[in-house]
Order: sequence, then C-alpha cells, then structure tokens
Amino acid sequence: MPRSELEKRTIRKAAWALMPLLLIAYLTAYVNRVNIGFALTMQADLGLTATVFGFGAGLFFISYFFAEIPSNLILERVGARRWISRIMFTWGLLAMSMALVQGAVSFMIVRFLLGIAEAGYYPGVMLYLSFWFPAAYRARMMAWFSVGIPLSLAITGPLSNLILNNMGGVLGLKDWQWLFILEGLPTLILAAVILKFLPDKPASARWLTTAEKAWLQERIDGENAHIATAHSTLGLMKALTDKRTLALSFVYFTNLTCSYGVGFFLPQIIKSMGTSNSVANYLSSLPFLAGIASILVFGELSDRFKNRRKAILAFCVVITAVGLGGAAAVGASFAAIALIGIAAIGTYGCKAPFWPLPSMFLTGSAAAAGIGFISAIGNLGGFIGPYVTGWARDATGGYTAGLYLLAGFAVAGALVAALIDTPSHLPDNAAAKPA
Repeated sequence: MPRSELEKRTIRKAAWALMPLLLIAYLTAYVNRVNIGFALTMQADLGLTATVFGFGAGLFFISYFFAEIPSNLILERVGARRWISRIMFTWGLLAMSMALVQGAVSFMIVRFLLGIAEAGYYPGVMLYLSFWFPAAYRARMMAWFSVGIPLSLAITGPLSNLILNNMGGVLGLKDWQWLFILEGLPTLILAAVILKFLPDKPASARWLTTAEKAWLQERIDGENAHIATAHSTLGLMKALTDKRTLALSFVYFTNLTCSYGVGFFLPQIIKSMGTSNSVANYLSSLPFLAGIASILVFGELSDRFKNRRKAILAFCVVITAVGLGGAAAVGASFAAIALIGIAAIGTYGCKAPFWPLPSMFLTGSAAAAGIGFISAIGNLGGFIGPYVTGWARDATGGYTAGLYLLAGFAVAGALVAALIDTPSHLPDNAAAKPA
C-alpha cells in the first residue's frame, strides 16, 4: 500500500477514535469551570460583591497554576488513560460540591480545590495529541479539541436556563444548586468511559493494524528526533526558562485574561442593558458561536500555511484587541455583543496556530514540562481577567473600563506574538525515519 494511502487511513482512524471523546470531556470541563457566571441568583443569595465574585471565580486558576506542571509530568509517566480519568473524576465531584457553598469563604475554598482537580487536563491533552498526530495535522486536531471552549460557552447559557427555570425548590434546593449538581454529574460518567476506552499510545490502540501502528510511531519518532537534533534536547529547567517558552506563556496569558474576563461577566454585561436573567443567558451564547467557527477555520489555515502560523497567531490577537476595544467604545448596547463576537473570533481562533508551536522545539519530558508551564502561566489570566473586570465594575459602576483594560492586554499579546522567535513548522524531511 502506498505510504500516502496508509497515512490518510491511519490519521483518519485516530481522529475519529480519539477526538470526539476528548472534545466531549473538555466541553464538560469548561461547563463546570464557567457555569458560575450563569448562576446569577447565587451572588445575591451568598451576599457576594462583584469584586469578591471575580476574585473567587479566579482562585480556580491560582491553584490550577501550581498543579499544571506536576500533572503533565505524572501523565507522561503513568499514561493518559489513567491520569485523565483521575482528573475528570475529582473535578466532577468538586464541581457538584459547589452546590454546598454557604458564603464567600466556602465559595473560594471549593473554587480553589476545583482548580487543583482540573489542572492538567488541557495541557495533558495537548501533550497527548503530540503522541498521536504528526506536526502536519496537529493544528487541526488541536482546533477540533479546543472547539469545546466556545461550544461549552454557547450551550451553557441555554442549558443553565433550562435547569434554573425548572429545578428551583425541588427537594428544597435552590436553582443554582441544581445547576452545579446536574452539570457536574456527566463528568463522573465520562471519567469511567475514558478509563475504559482511551489508549495511551498507538501501540495500545486495538483499532489500528500492525502496519498503521508502525507507520504512526515511526513518523512521530522521526519528528522528535529532528527536533532534538535541530534544537538540542532541553532539560526541564532550560525548557521552562527558554525565551520561546516564556514568550508563548505571555501570549497565552493575555489570551486567557481576555477570554475569562469576558466569559465570566458576559451574562451580567448583557443584563446591564436591561434584559432579564434568562434573556441575558441566551444572548451570551451568540459571541461564542463565532468562536466555534473561527477555531476550525484558523486550524485549517494553520496546517495549510504552516510556515505562517506565527503571523496567523498575531492576526488573531489583533482581532481580539479590536473587538474588545470596540465593545468598550460603544458602551452597553447590542452592538457591543456583536463586537464581543468579533473578539471571540480572535480569542478562540488563536488557539489552533498557538498550540503546535511548543512541540516545534520541545520533546519528551521537556515538552511535558514546557507545555504545562505555558498553560499554567496562561491560566493565571483566568484569575486576572475576572478580577480586573469585577474590580472595574465596582469602581466605575459599569463594564466599559474593564473592557478597555482587557483590550490593553490583547494589544500587549499581539506585540509579543508578532516578535516571537520560534519555528512555525517542521521541514518535510523531519518525518524521515531516525537513524
């Protein structure tokens, strides 16, 4: 069989076997991470100010930061199947326990523990995909996985409305308590599915033939050998302090600062226009529909024009800045929702050209640590974004200042993305069998 035919068949089988399960799992992760933004009555019931709410929502990312690198190193050692299943089981339990919070202190404690539990899933999957898909396919696979982010934000509003409008008072529980219970439960089920069906590496995939396993592993090994030769094999500390790793970490930090700064407060921003809670939750889904399309489009462009990945990344971050700055300029109006949708195109579109870049110069344990570090630093933006937005809301009485601040973060990210010095792709001969 010609290699090209074997290649197409192998990649197709791997994509169909792995990506739907990983995508669905990440969708539940993001729902559990951001659904507090839709529990609009919880703040009043618990007596939380916007600043306290933003601080508590962001605590998730502080603990997430400290657990990211250890989690990725453990995944490389024990295998993705067992470790990802463990991550999902513990975060599912803690997501459901949000129904038990009684005030600001317990709210912050559970959010902090939830960050520890979920840490490692996203960077773990980024590392896992590098075990399965050659560089020429990686942006598209990462795009299909990352589409879970805007997809979850698009469906969380309508799903949350369904629960909030029908479950309040059942068994004596408030509507927002049922929200956390019912949206956390599917994660426990998926943890068992992952444990049973997710193969660690090509060699353990029952649905690949011997020839397909051999081709795929040879291709991955060949690319890793090229990276080690071209960039030298970096140790853990060198990988973490490498200027390329630091630059990518900053870009990702600004990206998530903007993403979460808007995501946690978007229903409240829309509600400030005079809409009801239900209408605000429904309308908040619209910008993220644009994000779904942008991830897939920019994923295809990133693999098709792989030597332009850095330029595509910088372009997406500029779009983010334009959208957020424009939304701040027009003020509380429906035009602001459209401009936040433009920002979402950039915010989510940049993930496809971004995540293949670390694996262009990192391999092995250095890749596990480097990807974990980038994700950890980036996710600090999940603390800064909501906190800055909430602080600006309390200080000024509106969301305009917060949106301008987020746009400023995007501008800084665009500058670093434009100047970043990292390879965008591997040369065609990198796939050759290593000596």
